[in-house]
Amino acid sequence: MSIYVVRFMKNVLGEYGRQSEVCQGTLEIDAADEDEAREQAKAKFCKDQALHHWSLHADRIHVKPADFPS
Repeated sequence: MSIYVVRFMKNVLGEYGRQSEVCQGTLEIDAADEDEAREQAKAKFCKDQALHHWSLHADRIHVKPADFPS
């Protein structure tokens, strides 16, 4: 198992009407691979935010391995 950092990102209109990317939430997930981490994170994000579907608060999901020093 590996640890992955999963970020839920949303595009919003910022100052002066410019589009910017905002992180709606970050989770550390222990999973076998990125796909499993993504699915676990979706379920936890929905539970934590009391949502029926993660896309109500985010446009996309970024998954990457955690970068811990050895």
